[in-house]
Amino acid sequence: MLARTRTFISEVRGELLKASWPWDPKEKGFKRYKELIDSTLVVIIAMLLLSGYVAFLDFVLLNVVGALTGGGLQK
Repeated sequence: MLARTRTFISEVRGELLKASWPWDPKEKGFKRYKELIDSTLVVIIAMLLLSGYVAFLDFVLLNVVGALTGGGLQK
């Protein structure tokens, strides 16, 4: 069991060395994470736009189906 754990950890370490990280190791401070912060902001903005679109479409379809079936929004 211990040998398998060591093997696993060494393989993980080897794979992490091959990874391309989204920051420049020579930079210091927040400049180091600029690409990471920019990518995160893009994801958050896209998520907000998509959730707004889905909510709007849900509201429209709810009213259309309600109008067709004689229902509608309950007050």
